[in-house]
Amino acid sequence: MAAVVLGGQGWYAAAAVVLEGLMAGGGLFGSLAASTLASHRRQLGGHAAARVLDGRALAMVPDGGGRDPDDVDAAGARADALLGLAADAVGAGRLAEARRLHARVEPRGWRSRVRHQWLAAEIALAGGHAEQAVHPAGVAASTAREAGATRHILKSDLVLGTALVVRGTPESVARGVDVLLCDLNHTNRRGLFSLIWPTALVLANAQADRTFADMQNVKECAENALSCVLRRADPAGRRLADRSPWIPTALLRSGEPPNADAQTNFLTD
Repeated sequence: MAAVVLGGQGWYAAAAVVLEGLMAGGGLFGSLAASTLASHRRQLGGHAAARVLDGRALAMVPDGGGRDPDDVDAAGARADALLGLAADAVGAGRLAEARRLHARVEPRGWRSRVRHQWLAAEIALAGGHAEQAVHPAGVAASTAREAGATRHILKSDLVLGTALVVRGTPESVARGVDVLLCDLNHTNRRGLFSLIWPTALVLANAQADRTFADMQNVKECAENALSCVLRRADPAGRRLADRSPWIPTALLRSGEPPNADAQTNFLTD
């Protein structure tokens, strides 16, 4: 739980210390720890590194076990590992593999059901079918709200807002911007830097009808949050982010213009 909270706030180096210790112990919590560290690597654009960790997580899932409403059980650990592998495949552009892995998951608790819907939306977006991403993103948001899980609510709203913006109709874009503006306000208040920068980056690209000053303010929010995340990452995480096409690190380089291609790819993918 400590590592999950640290990761949500972008303290990836501190989280990695806790998670690596748990992974060494194996078993249920070793598996859950490997999946969590994989998620943090993905959030820094390191999908190949995350794939290795998700594979370890799947190998460590114990047999049997009880039932836990928050998925802290063998079934939840298996779902975490498989959904992580599906997310890794999305990031690497292997959509057929992502669909196969996604189909293997049988979500039980609220957390795996929310993540299952995130992946459904992300696979649809990556395949160029934004209209098909809106429904699962909305289901994820509703499920997270029923559970009262703050970070999952805010991540679900990021997925939903992005799906609406990428769908591209005037109505969906307007609704998506409203969702993301609200989301950015709440993530800022809670210091959830791992969610602030992608939310702000989508908004910066979506607000074509806003003033230049408004867009610059949102872009600066993305830059500041991403800078905090990278400063709080361990050396391995920073190397992954610097090499990843998913992380617009050019935004942070003094004297250089923003990397428009990276921003556009983030929005459409």
